[in-house]
Amino acid sequence: MTRPTTGALHHVEIWVPDLERAVTSFGWLLEALGYAPFQSWADGRSWRLGATYLVFERSPALTAGRHDRCRPGMNHLAFHVEDRHAVEALAAEAPRHGWSLMFPARHPHAGGERTCAAYLENADGFEVELVAASPAPPD
Repeated sequence: MTRPTTGALHHVEIWVPDLERAVTSFGWLLEALGYAPFQSWADGRSWRLGATYLVFERSPALTAGRHDRCRPGMNHLAFHVEDRHAVEALAAEAPRHGWSLMFPARHPHAGGERTCAAYLENADGFEVELVAASPAPPD
């Protein structure tokens, strides 16, 4: 494995109120995006893609039972997806894994007419954005 670039993201740790719900929703999504299960312990799981990994942990130090993306802190995670067809396929499958489509009346252009993305929220209030790769801008 080559040495990661200085400044590249190493890992993100997200505290969740219910580990099994997180495994159901995030585990499915991350594996669909190419992440592989990485670590597992009584109160946590992680998935890895390249040198970066995401951790989901049920901590006894939690101060709330649900994530509020509108408060200070993380609003959402955004992931590159191959193309519009992949965005649509993931958005269609997502409800079976605990996700609901946000902004359905504006889907798939809720981020603007020049974007193609699905915005999903799970039962614990975490949001992900699945962004279709954009074609290269003309010269």
